[in-house]
Amino acid sequence: MNKMKNFFTLLVVLLLFSCGIKKSYQDQPDISGISSVDTIRTKISDTHYTLGKNNLFKNKYGVWELYIEGDALELGLANGALTQDLIHHQENAFMGKINEMIPSEGYRNFLKKLVSWFNRKMYLYVPEAYKQEIYGVSRFGLKKYDEFAPAYLRMLYFHGAHDIGHALQDLMLVGCTSFAAWDEKTSDGKLLLGRNFDFYAGDEFSNQKMVAFVNPDDGHKFMMYTWGGMIGAVSGMNAEGITVTINAGKSKIPMLAKDPITLVSREILQHASNLEEAIAIAKKREVFVSESIMVGSAKDHKAILIEVSPKNFGIYEVENSNQLICSNHFQSSAYHEDKRNKKTIKESHSQYRFERMMQLVNENDQLTPQNAVEILRNRKGVDDKKIGYGNEKAINQLLAHHGIVFKPEEKKVWLSANPYQMGAFISYDLDHVFTEFEKGNVSGSVMNAEEVIPASDFLQTRNYKNYEAYRKLREQFIQALEDENPIDTKDAEALKHLNPYFWQAYYLSGQYYYREGNYKQAIIDFKQALVREVTTLPDKEHLEKLLKKSYRKL
Repeated sequence: MNKMKNFFTLLVVLLLFSCGIKKSYQDQPDISGISSVDTIRTKISDTHYTLGKNNLFKNKYGVWELYIEGDALELGLANGALTQDLIHHQENAFMGKINEMIPSEGYRNFLKKLVSWFNRKMYLYVPEAYKQEIYGVSRFGLKKYDEFAPAYLRMLYFHGAHDIGHALQDLMLVGCTSFAAWDEKTSDGKLLLGRNFDFYAGDEFSNQKMVAFVNPDDGHKFMMYTWGGMIGAVSGMNAEGITVTINAGKSKIPMLAKDPITLVSREILQHASNLEEAIAIAKKREVFVSESIMVGSAKDHKAILIEVSPKNFGIYEVENSNQLICSNHFQSSAYHEDKRNKKTIKESHSQYRFERMMQLVNENDQLTPQNAVEILRNRKGVDDKKIGYGNEKAINQLLAHHGIVFKPEEKKVWLSANPYQMGAFISYDLDHVFTEFEKGNVSGSVMNAEEVIPASDFLQTRNYKNYEAYRKLREQFIQALEDENPIDTKDAEALKHLNPYFWQAYYLSGQYYYREGNYKQAIIDFKQALVREVTTLPDKEHLEKLLKKSYRKL
C-alpha cells in the first residue's frame, strides 16, 4: 500500500513539474526581423572588434570597452557577436564552478530540473525588450551547455543566479558597501557616489571585466560595469545623471523566480531621469529577493535608497544631512520591525561596515574622486583596528568584482581595473564617450587618460603578496579538512604567519590541531581567533563551542 502511495506521489510531482516548466520552455520573445540583422564581427586585432558602429576594445588596463546601439534585439545581437569570447569565458567559469561543487552527474541532473522548476515563471515578469536582448546575446552561447538548459533560457537563468547569490549571502557571496555625498561634504558641492561590489564567484569570474556603453533606440544612453553575457546593471549611470548601485538585503530562500533585481536597476538606468521616475519603475516590478538600490540623481542633487523585497517596499532619504551610507541592511521605516532585517543588523557584518564607512566619510570634509577611491580601498576596521586581510568587516574585503565612483552632474565615472578595487580607477566622461562612438570612428580606448587614478601602492608590498599566498593556501587547507586528507603542520602555521591579524587563520589552524588530537594547541588557536575581530556573531558562537569542546578533550 505504501509503495503504491509513493508511486502515485512521485507521478503527481513529475506531472506537475512537466506542466510547470512546459510554458517556460516554449516561451520566446518576438524576434521578427532577426534574419536581417548583421552579426558578423570584424576582427581588427585580438583586442579590437567592430560590427558597424558597434565596437569592442580592450584598453591597456585590461578592461574591455563595449559600445552597442539599436533596438532591443539589435543590442543583444551586437553584444553577443562582439563579446562572444567573454561570454564563453564566463559560461565556462560559472558552469565549471557548478561542476566543481557538484561532481556527481546525477545530482547535476537533479539541479537542472530544480533550476528549471524554480525559474518556471520568470518569463512572465521580465519585460519583453529585455527578453529580446537576452535572446540576442544567447545566440552566441556555448552549445555544450545546451543540455543544462537551452541557450536563451540559460542566459535568462544566469540573470536570476545573481539574486540567488544574494539570497544565500550566509555563504559569504555578498557584502557590498556604498556612500553618497553632496553640498558641503564634497570639494565642489556636487553629488559624489562610491561603492564596492563585493560579489565573489571565483577568480575566473572576476578576472575579465567590461564597461558597456549602451545607446538604445528606446530610453536614455547609459553605461554599466559588467561582464560577458550580462545585460542587467549592478553599477551604472545614464546620460541624464541617474546612477544605480545595488546592495543585498537579507532574504529568505525564494521559492519562485520573478523579476531579477539587475533588470530592475537596468530599467531605472534606461528609463529614469530623476528620482521620482526611478521610484515608479522599482515600485511596479515584482522582485524575489531583498535589495537596496542606491539611486543618485544629478537633477535632484542627492541620493536615496529604494529598498525592495518580495512583500515590502520602502524609500530612505536622509533629512538635514549631506551624506548617505548603505551596507546590507535596510534603513527605511518600512523595515523597522522586520525580523529578518533586525537579525542581519545583530548577527552579520553589515552594521560594522556601516559604522566604518560612516567614520571614513566623516573624516573627509571635502570629498573628491581621489579620496573616495581611498575610502573604497580601506582595509582596516572601526577606529583603524587591524582586522586582517580578507575580513568581511572591512570596506575593502580584497575580493570585490569592482569599485566605482560617480560624479553624476558632470557625467563622469571612475571604475577599477584588476585586482579587486586596488587596480587603477579608469575615468570616462559619458558625454565625450557617446559623441565619439556616434561618429563611428573610434579606433582605441575612450577613457579620459588625464583623470585616471593610479593603482594602490599596497599592490607592491609584502603584505599583499602574503595575502595572495594566504588565499591559495586557505582554499587548499579547507579542502583538505573537508576531505580529511593529510595536512602538513607547516601549512597550519603558515596561515597564521601570512595573515596574522585575521581570526580565520587561527580558526583553520585550530581545526587542524583539534583533528590531530593536539587539543592544547587547538585551544591556543581558538583563543587567538576570539581575541581578533570575528566576522559574524554565528562565527563567534561557533568558535566558543569549539573552544569548550577542546577543553573537554584535555
